[in-house]
Amino acid sequence: MSTTTTAKSKAPRAPQGSDSIDAIELLTQDHKNVKELFEKYENLSDRSTASKKKLATQICLELTKHATAEEEIFYTAVREASGDAEDLVDEATVEHASAKDLIAQILEMEPGEDLYDAKVKVLSEYIEHHVEEEEKEMFPKARKAKLDMAALGAAIAARKEEVELPVPSLPH
Repeated sequence: MSTTTTAKSKAPRAPQGSDSIDAIELLTQDHKNVKELFEKYENLSDRSTASKKKLATQICLELTKHATAEEEIFYTAVREASGDAEDLVDEATVEHASAKDLIAQILEMEPGEDLYDAKVKVLSEYIEHHVEEEEKEMFPKARKAKLDMAALGAAIAARKEEVELPVPSLPH
């Protein structure tokens, strides 16, 4: 019996009891949910530091789950299936890296610190730009590539359930 498996053959299964969801519909819903969280953050008063911290942490968690699953599953599938999407996948991967850097900075800060609100705002604007490119350029190419969107959606949903926020490093 062979125990050798590759990452491609170990696609995560859909969570039990979940309905199948199209990968692009799932990712688009994530985009919408995060946009709503950013809007809630912008509407908070400057005095509500506890609410800001809670909401910013929720934004960071949702983006981390989304980006991890999207990179590992969706981008990999799009790159393999659509030769003309490689540049889009590369650009999106770089955008994710920049977003992850901002997320790490936000998680290590407290509301009220210099640049905290500015970093959340820049992350919001960055994600808005990224989402627009994905939805207008990458998603149509992925659909055209005839990927199994139900299987990808199940794998993305399962992977998102596994992802947690990185623990901010503590000073020594």
